[in-house]
Amino acid sequence: MATTAPAGEPLATDIDAPDENGHRPFIPPSQSPVELTVGAIILGCILGLVFAASSVYLALKVGLTVSASIPIAVLSITIFRYVQKAFGWESSILQNNIVQTTGSAGESIAAGVVFTLPAILLMGYNLPWTNVAAIALVGALLGILFTIPIRRSLIVKEHHNLKYPEGTACAEVLISGEKGGIQARTVFQGFGLGALYKFLNAGMRLWAEVPRKAFERLRPDGARELFGEIRAEISPELTGVGFIIGPRIAGYLFAGGMLSYFVLIPAIKLFGMSATEKILPYDTQLIRDMDATAVRGNYIFFIGAGAVTMAGIISLVRSFPTIWSALTAGLGSMKGLSASAGVRRTEQDLPMSYVIGGCIVLIAAMVLLPQIGINLFGAILAVIFGFLFATVSSRVAGQIGASSNPISGMTVATVLMTALLFLAVGWTGIEHRVLALSIGGVVCVSAAVAAATSQDLKTGYLVGATPKRQQIGLVFGAVTSAILVGGIIHFLNDAKTTIVARSFPGVDVRDVEASPMKGPDGKAYRIGHLYEQTGSAPAGKYLIDDAGAIAFLIDPGIGGRETRGADGREVEKLDSPKSQIMSLVVDGILTQKLPWGLIMIGVFLAVALEILGLPSLPIAVGAYLPISTSATMFMGGIVRWLIDRKLAPEEREGPEADSGPGVLFSSGLIAGGAIMGVFLAALAARRLDGAFNLKEAMGALGENSLFAMVMYVALVAVPLYLVARRRQP
Repeated sequence: MATTAPAGEPLATDIDAPDENGHRPFIPPSQSPVELTVGAIILGCILGLVFAASSVYLALKVGLTVSASIPIAVLSITIFRYVQKAFGWESSILQNNIVQTTGSAGESIAAGVVFTLPAILLMGYNLPWTNVAAIALVGALLGILFTIPIRRSLIVKEHHNLKYPEGTACAEVLISGEKGGIQARTVFQGFGLGALYKFLNAGMRLWAEVPRKAFERLRPDGARELFGEIRAEISPELTGVGFIIGPRIAGYLFAGGMLSYFVLIPAIKLFGMSATEKILPYDTQLIRDMDATAVRGNYIFFIGAGAVTMAGIISLVRSFPTIWSALTAGLGSMKGLSASAGVRRTEQDLPMSYVIGGCIVLIAAMVLLPQIGINLFGAILAVIFGFLFATVSSRVAGQIGASSNPISGMTVATVLMTALLFLAVGWTGIEHRVLALSIGGVVCVSAAVAAATSQDLKTGYLVGATPKRQQIGLVFGAVTSAILVGGIIHFLNDAKTTIVARSFPGVDVRDVEASPMKGPDGKAYRIGHLYEQTGSAPAGKYLIDDAGAIAFLIDPGIGGRETRGADGREVEKLDSPKSQIMSLVVDGILTQKLPWGLIMIGVFLAVALEILGLPSLPIAVGAYLPISTSATMFMGGIVRWLIDRKLAPEEREGPEADSGPGVLFSSGLIAGGAIMGVFLAALAARRLDGAFNLKEAMGALGENSLFAMVMYVALVAVPLYLVARRRQP
């Protein structure tokens, strides 16, 4: 029987000796406090569903999500503390860790699904919620399984190299909640400030959310020429992430953004100003009429995707020996040994037999389930690409965090390579586009869940959790969240769909559903599908009259453009920018219209950075992300640099650096900003956000970038600096 001791006080036994990194978890391996309980699983699933629903809305609206682990951890601590006082039920830090682990699956699944599957809607197909749920569940389970053999290599062996900023911050939140006192107050002070700032900024709209400054000059012909633009999404959560990852990685990210916005975009504008025709097939305007955002969306996105893909492959090749050793060690656990035989509690994973057997079952599910409909070749591709990018995604999350992880860039690479293989074997039909997107959906969800799982396992490593119990909790969270995400996407699309009167003479719609549908004029029509541009009619769904002519366009709520229907009702559309790119990539390759020149510029940009001795991955990620994201993280990194320059080297790199007041306060900023963002998203979904919107009352001051930066520095940057410079308790 193991000896027990107060929480946080390691015992003088061999089992509690430091590991190979000299690390001692908060809860020693010899202790076995309450951890995987029914209550923790249920609470984790409930909180996961809440954050999954909100993440779906945010991802469809702006193409971004925020990690849910820290907000869920904060809520779990508060809820269990109340329950313990009210009912006397036992709770522990490991139980709170199971709650956040279970709940975090929902947000990552939402990101993976929303970045890919809505593209099927844009191609004129129906997207039943059961199809979304099935693909989400298969991808999520693959992501969880793939992290089992690589956990030790990434989380343990590279403990000092891969910080996993959000996982580390979540551990600090859990430990602070367990200890109470000044540490907990620091976290909740940051939480309160982050929530307040987010409400004043994104809720009441008292100042601009993304202040910007465009640098232009007059050409001899009198036209204005853009030669650079700087913008920053001044949010407390991005600032907190920047502080946690530190000035070095934050600097590389911002350098990539500077490369995009002050080199590549001005160069494209310079050489494209004289163009009198649209250069790319999907351009909606001439280059001279594009602003920086449009140039990025049409050109820089593909350059960044190529750079991230190549940098990720380079990173994967470099880490292959470590990954191989982890795989062989994992396979060794199948040789008649149980998962826990002779292994400390904090090192126990689910056995490799579960990984191999699970992959076989999931391949069968992809082939046999009609809701997925991936053939055997496609299922094998999904597993291969899934493992490849799950590994890369886990490593990238260790460098810059799960929220800033370029999952969509990896998915672009997956869809690109899948479509190229299809093109090589002659699979260029309409149905193969859906197949490619379904494979991309599985891989995207797998990569997103793998990144979130790695963050959770890092948290568990720091607090002393049992890995296999976390992995079991993740399975429960994945099952419940996958079902909800499918339903939410279906609901939002239906709620925001508009039916618009349109006529396209001479267009023959052959794929027509049997069931009639009532149009805005009260007449019965049939629903027809066009899966590609036909004459002047774009791909989409239409209402067809008895003569076979198009009468109305059914403009989807996700990715649609028509905001006012034939009935006069005005609806706010959900742009889903990432899924639109996926649709363009599939069409571009299978119709041989992809801008390969832009992709190859990014590929060789990453190669050049490696030759120069610079880390290509964070710079490529910075080039891919909007500069508004990397600029705010860089500001958090600057605050960290101002603090670190006053510390000794051992203080900057030792354990205190990851548990000081600045990290705790940053954790609170991330949690407060994220939870308030979710709350505001829920209000917006119910159209209640206008009740406290004071943007019009602020007038020109509300749009002034200088005023916005002053408010950000005063309410976020300065308080973070003042708290971070305190002495470690």
